Amino acid sequence: MARSRREKPPNRRGSIEAIEKRRAGRLFNDVLGDRAGRTRLDGRTEKRRKRLLEELEAGATKTKRELKPLDVLQRVQELLDLDEPLASIKKVAKVRKLPASADMLVDAVGRLHKAYAFRPEVYRFVGIGDDVLAEAGVTGRARDRDEKPSPARGGRRQA
Repeated sequence: MARSRREKPPNRRGSIEAIEKRRAGRLFNDVLGDRAGRTRLDGRTEKRRKRLLEELEAGATKTKRELKPLDVLQRVQELLDLDEPLASIKKVAKVRKLPASADMLVDAVGRLHKAYAFRPEVYRFVGIGDDVLAEAGVTGRARDRDEKPSPARGGRRQA
């Protein structure tokens, strides 16, 4: 006795046409509905955003490991990339004092910025001011060396 085998659908959610109809319907509802003009984070991203804010507020990870200055920079940068307003980050993050000398700090910030390319406002969460950022070449003014600032870093071209 031969059994008739049914063909398996290519996916578990139905035909490609049905999937496209659902996507088009969601887009239409988003455009005309109350969510127009703002992006909504999915569940995992929203949980990650909340975890990052909690870690900044506590100054430690969930495993109670203290956040190092680089950890703070990375978390603030991630939150800014998730379109978190700077004001809400400032409410929870504690700005640290600078124990290092200015010369060593300028070199360290310059090297760090070349490696990570953090936004300039991120550095303020670890207590680094505009003068150090400018001298390190992170913001508009170039360093006093013979270097010319690159246009990608926001510097001006010199003739």
